[in-house]
Amino acid sequence: MTVSGNPVVSVVVGSKSDLGHAAKAAEVLKGFGVDHGVVVLSAHRTPEQLRLHVQNSGARVFIAMAGVSAHLAGVIASYTTRPVIGVPLAAKLGGLDSLLSTVNMPRGVPVACVSIDGAENAALLAVEILAVSDEALAGKIREYRRELAEAAGASGILSC
Repeated sequence: MTVSGNPVVSVVVGSKSDLGHAAKAAEVLKGFGVDHGVVVLSAHRTPEQLRLHVQNSGARVFIAMAGVSAHLAGVIASYTTRPVIGVPLAAKLGGLDSLLSTVNMPRGVPVACVSIDGAENAALLAVEILAVSDEALAGKIREYRRELAEAAGASGILSC
């Protein structure tokens, strides 16, 4: 799934040290056949490059991963009306500081947020967002969920 030659999902990390988390999200996106790109751009150190990327990438969904002063998702959300999913990373304080920086957005500029270090869930949420308008992708999500239930030993409704 590609839009005008651009990745459908843009995974943005604030530092090269966060690329390991981005790789986890990229693996999930690849597994669902969703075209994606990973870039290192900082809300604080490269704000102009970040703005240009968000405004020119053509991405339908953004995943932002940052630790410590985790303003990356919020800054991305300020530049677009596309969905932004924040992934707070455990850098200090067990990631609580990153979580609070990610979820505390002002009214009118929402950011979805997954768990601390939740790169895989961020990618799955991005796939679910895209699946709203893509039945083939929706089918892949349903199959994935069926496999999860099967792996958990779920056998359907039990009679008593």
